[in-house]
Amino acid sequence: MNDKFDNYYEGDFEYDEDFLGDDVHPVQSTYERWRPALVAFAVLITVVAFGVLASDSQNESANGGSDSTLEQTTVPVVTVPLTRTIKPGMKGDDVLRLQQRLSAMRFDPGPQDGVYGQNTVQAVWAFQKLVMQTPRERATDEVTPSTWAIMETASLVTPRRQADSPSHVEIYLPEQVLVVFKGAEPQLITHISTGSNEKWCEEVTIDPGQDGNNTAKQIKQGICGEAITPPGIFYFYNRHTGMRESKLGSMYNPVYFNYGIAIHGAILVPLKPDSHGCVRIPMSVARYFPALVKYGDRVYVFDGIKEPEEYGSPVPPFDKPDPNYTTTTSSTIAPKPGATTTVVP
Repeated sequence: MNDKFDNYYEGDFEYDEDFLGDDVHPVQSTYERWRPALVAFAVLITVVAFGVLASDSQNESANGGSDSTLEQTTVPVVTVPLTRTIKPGMKGDDVLRLQQRLSAMRFDPGPQDGVYGQNTVQAVWAFQKLVMQTPRERATDEVTPSTWAIMETASLVTPRRQADSPSHVEIYLPEQVLVVFKGAEPQLITHISTGSNEKWCEEVTIDPGQDGNNTAKQIKQGICGEAITPPGIFYFYNRHTGMRESKLGSMYNPVYFNYGIAIHGAILVPLKPDSHGCVRIPMSVARYFPALVKYGDRVYVFDGIKEPEEYGSPVPPFDKPDPNYTTTTSSTIAPKPGATTTVVP
């Protein structure tokens, strides 16, 4: 066969002027003449297709598509409204949701059993005082639908200080609330009762080894003091397990941070400051509180007047023996003639 046809069947598609003939001009072929129009048409098709895809993508995101950032900002939070005011003693699924929500925010409601008991009430107190900024004397046992609506959307509490210890405790005297932080994350938020700021004189029981008792037996003594929880910066330096009797009263699992002042469990933790200077926490919280803190962990006590750093680390007021009492190791105090067993300030 002709060499020029051989080249064609072998796949050689190069233009050959001799093969095409003298009357044909390859550079003026039909394809070459229409190429600019074809290119313009292709560009137009691409632009239209891109616009359609972009519109579909936006519609998909608006309808819950795969764009998580857009989804988080446009999809509303699904809430369960409260249809009644929850009061102490009530039971139900709404109480259970309340306990679960408090626990998620690190307020300890006690057992999540759907029963609105004292532990849950104290957690609600702490939430009202700290998050809702309700004055302590106006905190209530009840959870209204409006309180629940705030609780559903509330954020986690953030620390006021970044401590030099892995965990630290912040005590807010005006709110009567304590928070344990690990880094910047709250681990526990609890209602407390601190020093009443009153002078007192009482008969106290002191265990062996406690301040004021160097004997091997439990003693009773008349003590006068001032019920003050000093603001400032401190750290944990001592602890005891179980119930302890001291000058400042009965303490369960005390963890000490300022001489005889400790964070400890107590049966009575009222809304008002009522201790001799220690930081009372509910007994249910005190069972595990010592496991959340370690020796050397910082303790910041805020009084709402000045910053803790401005106070430094002040010592608490030292108590004095009541001159009307005689220290004894018996179970009954023998007061001096004419003396009373309790002096009310």
